[in-house]
Amino acid sequence: MAEKRNFNRIKAVLAERGKTNIWLAEQLDRNKTTVSKWCTNDIQPTVESLFDIAKVLEVDVRTLLVSSLD
Repeated sequence: MAEKRNFNRIKAVLAERGKTNIWLAEQLDRNKTTVSKWCTNDIQPTVESLFDIAKVLEVDVRTLLVSSLD
């Protein structure tokens, strides 16, 4: 079975901020299941959504992405 790659750090940034994915879903007016799948890297948010997430969390959008240099 192929290893699942992590492309975003949404879950980690939420934890650093003391927030939950349910809180994020409410802030963005998005489905809790969708946000949960973003957090587990089952699906990826659109670029537009990434910018919305960064704004709500008050972080640079690049903070939400896994470095391509690793």
